[in-house]
Amino acid sequence: MQAFIIDKYGTHSGRIAEVAEPQMQDDDVLIRVHAAGVNALDNKIRAGEFKLLLPYRLPLTLGNDVAGVVVRTGSAVHAFRPGDEVYARPDQERIGSFAQFIAVKESALALKPDNLDFLQAASVPLVSLTAWQALVDVAKLRKGQKIFIHAGSGGVGTIAIQLAKHLGAFVATTTSEKNVQWVKTLGADVVIDYKTQSFENGDRDYDVVINSLGTDVLEKSLSILKPGGKLISISGPPTPEFATEQGLPWYLRQIMRLMSYRIRKKAKRQGVKYSFLFMRASGRQLSEITALIESGVIRPVIDQVFPFEQTAEALTYVESGRTKGKVVIDLGIATVPVDLNRQIG
Repeated sequence: MQAFIIDKYGTHSGRIAEVAEPQMQDDDVLIRVHAAGVNALDNKIRAGEFKLLLPYRLPLTLGNDVAGVVVRTGSAVHAFRPGDEVYARPDQERIGSFAQFIAVKESALALKPDNLDFLQAASVPLVSLTAWQALVDVAKLRKGQKIFIHAGSGGVGTIAIQLAKHLGAFVATTTSEKNVQWVKTLGADVVIDYKTQSFENGDRDYDVVINSLGTDVLEKSLSILKPGGKLISISGPPTPEFATEQGLPWYLRQIMRLMSYRIRKKAKRQGVKYSFLFMRASGRQLSEITALIESGVIRPVIDQVFPFEQTAEALTYVESGRTKGKVVIDLGIATVPVDLNRQIG
């Protein structure tokens, strides 16, 4: 099959190549990929930023979002069958959606929302699960609370704003001037143009801040939280707690302790809690998100769609940081029937 792979770590590495088709495990579902979402995480993995945390074997097929059709299921799979239209964020150790086929664990998979096509569905899993786990699992966001979401026009931001409003929160965010009104239509109550305004000079009574930007923004975010507030970062630095959860070796736990020492110390001094979130795959949570999409509570936002042959260009565009919502790769088979009897692997 064809896949977009990297042979070595590097900012602009990657090529389309012929690779072996996925090997199935008993709890796997084999998916014919119709579309794949592109995330900042893909560029970070390609550049080697996560090689200590995620020791992938090279060559590696990139891709952390998938939407497609079930071709075959393992002997232990009971919730899906060939022909089902599904979507997923594969488990972190088994990424690879920039390919014609991918094997995904049943536990990471959900049925595709009925009101989305494959391109729309492929834009959803990683960013929506990140938003869900940040707001519901970590922040435990409640009605009437105030949340500040950085980069509101980005992939995670667009979903997090909608989810936060659904949960009954007051939502503030940052974006560029051209996107201010548009972000308000997603549900933001306050929108700050980060090019002309300093968010840290505004209200200082937020219960939660979601950060996806750099260290300077992360530290400034402490000043807008009230005592007892929560600062949740999806861009680092990772914490010792995260290292323990991941089962990382002792020396990596110590490295992460040092990496996050400054922000943890400042947070403690101000009476707030700092957490690092590395989203995990969850078909159960994705099914809950499906229900919100089908009811109209959450709608995906797509910036651009690239053909599979332009996967490298799609990654470069996402790396520019100018996306409005998500970027998606079209495998070009949306109208091509899948041979459900074909033996794969």
